[in-house]
Amino acid sequence: MAMAQRDTFELGTDGPRTIVTGVDGTPASLRAVAYAAGLARRQHAQLVCVYVRRPPSGSACLSCLVDPAILAAEETTVAEIEAEVRQRIVEDSATWGIGVRLVVRSGDVLAEIARVARDVGADTIVVGASRGIVHRLFGSLGSRLQRRGRWPVTVVP
Repeated sequence: MAMAQRDTFELGTDGPRTIVTGVDGTPASLRAVAYAAGLARRQHAQLVCVYVRRPPSGSACLSCLVDPAILAAEETTVAEIEAEVRQRIVEDSATWGIGVRLVVRSGDVLAEIARVARDVGADTIVVGASRGIVHRLFGSLGSRLQRRGRWPVTVVP
Protein backbone atom coordinates (compact mmCIF):
# COMPACT_ATOMS: atom_id res chain seq x y z
CA MET A 1 0.00 0.00 0.00
CA ALA A 2 1.40 3.40 -1.00
CA MET A 3 1.88 6.08 1.62
CA ALA A 4 -0.34 9.15 1.16
CA GLN A 5 1.64 12.21 0.12
CA ARG A 6 1.28 15.45 1.99
CA ASP A 7 -0.06 18.48 0.20
CA THR A 8 2.67 20.75 1.57
CA PHE A 9 6.20 20.28 2.76
CA GLU A 10 6.82 21.43 6.33
CA LEU A 11 10.16 23.14 6.59
CA GLY A 12 11.65 23.38 10.07
CA THR A 13 8.84 21.72 11.99
CA ASP A 14 10.55 18.49 12.95
CA GLY A 15 11.38 19.67 16.46
CA PRO A 16 9.22 20.82 19.32
CA ARG A 17 6.86 23.73 18.77
CA THR A 18 6.13 24.40 22.45
CA ILE A 19 8.63 23.85 25.24
CA VAL A 20 7.68 24.04 28.92
CA THR A 21 10.33 24.50 31.58
CA GLY A 22 10.07 24.70 35.34
CA VAL A 23 11.86 27.52 37.10
CA ASP A 24 12.20 28.21 40.81
CA GLY A 25 15.29 30.41 40.96
CA THR A 26 17.76 27.63 41.81
CA PRO A 27 20.91 27.37 39.70
CA ALA A 28 19.73 24.06 38.20
CA SER A 29 16.39 25.53 37.17
CA LEU A 30 18.06 28.60 35.64
CA ARG A 31 20.36 26.32 33.62
CA ALA A 32 17.26 24.41 32.49
CA VAL A 33 15.63 27.66 31.36
CA ALA A 34 18.77 28.66 29.45
CA TYR A 35 18.92 25.24 27.78
CA ALA A 36 15.22 25.39 26.90
CA ALA A 37 15.65 28.93 25.54
CA GLY A 38 18.46 27.82 23.25
CA LEU A 39 16.34 24.92 22.05
CA ALA A 40 13.35 27.22 21.50
CA ARG A 41 15.48 29.73 19.58
CA ARG A 42 16.94 27.07 17.29
CA GLN A 43 13.60 25.36 16.71
CA HIS A 44 11.56 28.59 16.45
CA ALA A 45 9.43 27.23 19.27
CA GLN A 46 7.36 28.89 21.96
CA LEU A 47 8.95 28.83 25.44
CA VAL A 48 6.68 28.68 28.47
CA CYS A 49 8.34 28.99 31.90
CA VAL A 50 6.38 27.74 34.89
CA TYR A 51 6.99 29.11 38.38
CA VAL A 52 5.05 27.28 41.08
CA ARG A 53 4.44 28.90 44.44
CA ARG A 54 4.37 26.34 47.18
CA PRO A 55 1.77 26.67 49.91
CA PRO A 56 3.17 28.24 53.10
CA SER A 57 4.45 25.75 55.65
CA GLY A 58 1.79 26.89 58.10
CA SER A 59 -1.15 26.19 55.82
CA ALA A 60 -3.87 23.64 56.54
CA CYS A 61 -4.21 22.29 60.06
CA LEU A 62 -0.82 23.51 61.29
CA SER A 63 -1.66 27.21 60.86
CA CYS A 64 -2.64 27.56 64.48
CA LEU A 65 0.76 26.21 65.60
CA VAL A 66 2.96 28.47 63.45
CA ASP A 67 3.86 32.00 64.46
CA PRO A 68 2.17 34.55 62.14
CA ALA A 69 5.47 36.44 61.85
CA ILE A 70 7.10 33.33 60.41
CA LEU A 71 4.28 32.93 57.90
CA ALA A 72 4.57 36.59 56.88
CA ALA A 73 8.35 36.27 56.44
CA GLU A 74 7.88 33.12 54.37
CA GLU A 75 5.31 34.81 52.13
CA THR A 76 7.63 37.81 51.68
CA THR A 77 10.51 35.52 50.71
CA VAL A 78 8.36 33.66 48.18
CA ALA A 79 7.24 36.97 46.65
CA GLU A 80 10.86 38.17 46.42
CA ILE A 81 11.98 34.95 44.71
CA GLU A 82 9.09 35.19 42.26
CA ALA A 83 10.00 38.82 41.45
CA GLU A 84 13.65 37.84 40.90
CA VAL A 85 12.65 34.96 38.61
CA ARG A 86 10.29 37.22 36.64
CA GLN A 87 12.96 39.93 36.23
CA ARG A 88 15.63 37.41 35.24
CA ILE A 89 13.41 35.84 32.58
CA VAL A 90 12.44 39.23 31.13
CA GLU A 91 16.10 40.32 30.96
CA ASP A 92 17.36 37.01 29.61
CA SER A 93 14.63 36.70 26.98
CA ALA A 94 15.86 39.95 25.43
CA THR A 95 19.38 38.52 25.33
CA TRP A 96 18.16 35.23 23.86
CA GLY A 97 16.12 37.03 21.22
CA ILE A 98 12.97 35.00 21.85
CA GLY A 99 9.61 35.59 23.44
CA VAL A 100 9.07 33.84 26.75
CA ARG A 101 5.79 33.39 28.57
CA LEU A 102 5.93 33.07 32.37
CA VAL A 103 3.07 31.21 34.00
CA VAL A 104 2.79 31.49 37.79
CA ARG A 105 0.76 28.86 39.64
CA SER A 106 0.30 27.76 43.23
CA GLY A 107 0.32 24.20 44.49
CA ASP A 108 2.21 21.00 43.81
CA VAL A 109 5.13 21.52 41.41
CA LEU A 110 4.63 18.25 39.53
CA ALA A 111 0.90 18.70 39.06
CA GLU A 112 1.16 22.34 37.98
CA ILE A 113 3.96 21.81 35.45
CA ALA A 114 2.04 18.88 33.98
CA ARG A 115 -1.17 20.93 33.89
CA VAL A 116 0.51 23.83 32.09
CA ALA A 117 2.20 21.44 29.66
CA ARG A 118 -1.17 19.89 28.87
CA ASP A 119 -2.91 23.27 28.57
CA VAL A 120 -0.35 24.74 26.14
CA GLY A 121 0.09 21.53 24.14
CA ALA A 122 3.75 21.13 25.04
CA ASP A 123 5.93 18.91 22.91
CA THR A 124 8.65 18.59 25.53
CA ILE A 125 9.48 19.59 29.11
CA VAL A 126 12.85 20.75 30.41
CA VAL A 127 13.63 20.80 34.15
CA GLY A 128 16.70 21.19 36.31
CA ALA A 129 18.16 18.25 38.16
CA SER A 130 16.61 17.73 41.58
CA ARG A 131 18.79 18.34 44.60
CA GLY A 132 18.17 17.15 48.11
CA ILE A 133 16.97 14.08 49.93
CA VAL A 134 13.29 14.23 48.99
CA HIS A 135 13.89 13.18 45.38
CA ARG A 136 15.65 10.05 46.63
CA LEU A 137 12.47 8.98 48.41
CA PHE A 138 9.84 9.98 45.86
CA GLY A 139 11.87 10.33 42.67
CA SER A 140 13.10 13.47 41.01
CA LEU A 141 10.73 15.89 39.34
CA GLY A 142 12.09 14.85 35.95
CA SER A 143 11.55 11.15 36.55
CA ARG A 144 8.04 11.70 37.92
CA LEU A 145 7.13 13.81 34.86
CA GLN A 146 8.60 11.14 32.63
CA ARG A 147 6.53 8.43 34.32
CA ARG A 148 3.41 10.32 33.34
CA GLY A 149 4.41 9.31 29.82
CA ARG A 150 2.99 12.28 27.93
CA TRP A 151 6.08 14.27 27.04
CA PRO A 152 9.78 13.78 26.47
CA VAL A 153 11.55 15.21 29.52
CA THR A 154 15.05 16.65 29.49
CA VAL A 155 16.80 16.99 32.85
CA VAL A 156 19.57 19.60 32.89
CA PRO A 157 22.30 19.11 35.54
